Amino acid sequence: MKFKVTYKNGDNVGEGVFEAQDKFALFSELKKEGLSLIKFSEVNKFNLNINLPFLGVNKLKFHDRIIFARNLGSMLKAGLSLSRALQVIEKQSKAPKMKSVLNDLIKNVAEGKTLHHALGLYPDNFNSLFTSMVKAGEESGSLSDSLKLVADQMEKNYNLIKKVKGAMIYPAIILCVMTAVGVLMLLFVVPGLTSTFTELHAELPLSTQIVLSLSSLIRDHYVLFVVGIISIIFIFISIIRTKQGKYFFDKLLIGMPVVGEIVKQTNAARTTRTMSSLLASGVEVVKSAQITRDVLQNSQYKNIMEKVSVAIQKGEPISKVFEKYENLYPSFVSEMTSVGEETGKLSEMLKQTAEYYESEVEQKTKDMSQIVEPVLMVVIGIAVGFFAVSMITPMYTVLNNI
Repeated sequence: MKFKVTYKNGDNVGEGVFEAQDKFALFSELKKEGLSLIKFSEVNKFNLNINLPFLGVNKLKFHDRIIFARNLGSMLKAGLSLSRALQVIEKQSKAPKMKSVLNDLIKNVAEGKTLHHALGLYPDNFNSLFTSMVKAGEESGSLSDSLKLVADQMEKNYNLIKKVKGAMIYPAIILCVMTAVGVLMLLFVVPGLTSTFTELHAELPLSTQIVLSLSSLIRDHYVLFVVGIISIIFIFISIIRTKQGKYFFDKLLIGMPVVGEIVKQTNAARTTRTMSSLLASGVEVVKSAQITRDVLQNSQYKNIMEKVSVAIQKGEPISKVFEKYENLYPSFVSEMTSVGEETGKLSEMLKQTAEYYESEVEQKTKDMSQIVEPVLMVVIGIAVGFFAVSMITPMYTVLNNI
C-alpha cells in the first residue's frame, strides 16, 4: 500500500509518498527514520489521493484564512492571549474545516508549540509566506502587527487575482455559449440541409463540405468526438504540467497582446507586495526572495527571483537583477528598488511600487473588458457569416442552374 504522508523532521515539515503493508507498518517505518507523523492518506493504484487535494477538498477558503489572520491580529493587539484568541475565533467560526484546523491549533499551542510551528503542520492552508511572517512576528514580539501584514498581503493578492479573473469571465461565457449554439446547429439544423443538398445534387463548395463533415462527425461518431475533445484537454493539461510545457505556456501568455501586459504588471505587483510584506515583518532579505519565488506562479518570474536570491547572497543589489529583465519587470521596478536600497527603505519603496501596479492592473482589466466586447462581436460575426455563406451558396448554385 502507498500512503501520502505529511511529516515533521526536527523543525521542518515535509511531504512524501511511502510504501508500507498497513498503517501500523507505516508508523514503524517513519519512527525508524526519525520522522514524526502529522497526517497521512492512502493513495490508490492510480496514484490519486483519495482525499482529492487537487480539487481543494481539504483546503480552507482563501477568504477564511484572511479573516483568521485579521481577527487573530486584532485580538492579540487588544491584549488577549494567543490561546484565548484562538478559542474565541473557533467559537465564532461557522465553517467545519476551519473549526477543525482551529481545534488542532489550540491543542498544539497548549502543548507548547509556537504559532508558526502549529501553522506549519498545515502547509496546504498556510504557505511559507504566512508561516515565515508569523515566525518573524513571534521573534520580534510584534505578532499582532505581522498578522495584520499577512492579512493585508493576502487580501491585496486576492483582490488582484479576482480582478484579472473577473475580466476573463465575460469572454469565457460568450465563447462557451457560441460553442454550444454551434454544436446544436450542427446536430439539428445542418442534417436537414444536408438531405436537401443531396436531393438537389447541388455542387458543394469547400466551406460547405467542411460544415457537413463536422456535422456528420458529431452525429455519427459522437463517442469518438467526445473522446477526442477529452483527450485533447487531457494532453494539454499534461503538457503544461511539465517544466518545459509550463515554461512555453507562461512565455506565450507574456507575449500575447493586452493580456501579456496585464500578466507582467500582475507579477510585478505580486513580487513587490510579497517582498515588501516579508521585509516589513522582519524576514531576512534572502529568505524573502526565496518565499516570493514560491508565491509566484509564472515560471519565468520564478527563475528571475531565483537569480535575485543568488545575487543577494553574492552581495549584489536586487535592482541590478530587475534591470537585466526589463522585458518582464518594467523599468519602474528596478528604479524604485534601487532608490529603496540606497535610502535603506526598500520595504517602503516596494510597497509603493506594488500599489502603483495594482492600480494599473485594475485599470487595464477595465480597459480589457471594453476591448474584448467588440473583438468578440467580430469573432461571432465571422463565425455566423462563415456558416451562413456555407449553407446559402449551394442554394444559389441550384437556383442558377434551373
